[in-house]
Amino acid sequence: MTSPDIAALAVFIVLWVGYSWLTDRAKLFDRVSLTRAMSSQRAIWIRNAMHRDLRMIDTQIMAGLQNGTAFFASTSLLALGSCFALLGATDKVFSLFNDLPEVFRGSRSGFEMKVGGLAIIFGYAFFKFGWSYRLFNYCTILLGAMPMSGDIHKDPAAADLAADKVIRMNILAAKHFNKGLRAIFLSIGYLGWFVSPYLFILTTMGIIVVLVRRQFYSEARLGVLERLD
Repeated sequence: MTSPDIAALAVFIVLWVGYSWLTDRAKLFDRVSLTRAMSSQRAIWIRNAMHRDLRMIDTQIMAGLQNGTAFFASTSLLALGSCFALLGATDKVFSLFNDLPEVFRGSRSGFEMKVGGLAIIFGYAFFKFGWSYRLFNYCTILLGAMPMSGDIHKDPAAADLAADKVIRMNILAAKHFNKGLRAIFLSIGYLGWFVSPYLFILTTMGIIVVLVRRQFYSEARLGVLERLD
């Protein structure tokens, strides 16, 4: 790799880690992220479910979360397979790049390394989505293990503990889902590296700007969280 390639990859990793930290643990100008706001809403949902004897609504919500996670897991697996197919089409890709200006051209080993990096991103996303799916499954079981609303008064402490278990498992499953989705989004910025390391930096920064706006300045965030900043 050339020095610009190394610098671009370093910027990509730093922005990824920094954005993850900012979204999950920190605030931006005293603004809570949409992800953290939704974690509070998850807790409210489970607390409300405690007082329902018939929890078909809650199991349907959980099934919807699982289905969305399964969709992205299968998509990541298909994308991972496409990376290996792309390695087999290296000659065709290089014939296309030969028509571009010299500044956009690279070596065969460099191209294969970039495809390998893309495969790692999709593999990471797949494992995150797969684990998230499993955690949502556990969450469904814990939801079913919560005491019925009529039994809460018999042992309020045990009922609160059971609800806390569901909340923690649900938030943890969502955390891994968000990490997988973050990898999918940033893989779009990574594609710029196939053209130029400078474009790689620009596309990555563009993706991060869009994600930060959605987390801290979007209408969705205002719809969920206006008084908790």
